[in-house]
Amino acid sequence: MPVSVESLTQLISGNYRAVLSSGESFTVSLNIVADFSLYSGRELNDEEHRALSSEASFDACYQRALRILSATAISERALFERLVMKGESEENAARAVSVLLDRHFLNDAELAKSVVRSCAAKGYGSRRIRDELYKRQIPKEYWDEALLELPEQDDTIDRLLASKLRSEEPDMKEIKKATDFLIRRGFSYGQIREALERRRIDPEY
Repeated sequence: MPVSVESLTQLISGNYRAVLSSGESFTVSLNIVADFSLYSGRELNDEEHRALSSEASFDACYQRALRILSATAISERALFERLVMKGESEENAARAVSVLLDRHFLNDAELAKSVVRSCAAKGYGSRRIRDELYKRQIPKEYWDEALLELPEQDDTIDRLLASKLRSEEPDMKEIKKATDFLIRRGFSYGQIREALERRRIDPEY
């Protein structure tokens, strides 16, 4: 039995609200309106009805993906999982990610570099930065190239160490506290040792 479009109303967003005689209603983009030649009173056969339902579902997923991207930089995998968590089908989520890749809205390699630069600006060491890349679900194949963006960190460590060692001759407790702070920041024991030596502090305290 054919299904007809009972009403087609343009929304403030620029999208359209299509109400069908079957009781279904969709929010669709102008592209879908054009592709399906939608208008009030338009009859849809079974194949057109199924195709419209499918495209409307995908379009809603794609619009959600765009909203997520407008709010935060995100990796391909993380976006897919976020969409599924929000209730989108895996098929629509995967298709949305694929379209965004084709349109260059997603780029894990560039995201990795951006994360490295941002973390370096916050004074994080390479270990902490690797943790951030992992948390952002950026594939490891992009890590090494991105970490080339990491500048020499001696000045950063020296500055952070100076902020924790206020006295000229810090005691063991103060040095231990500063060392633990730098480790949490993602710096290696070797880097910390060299920084202490630059302060003429025995690293074997």
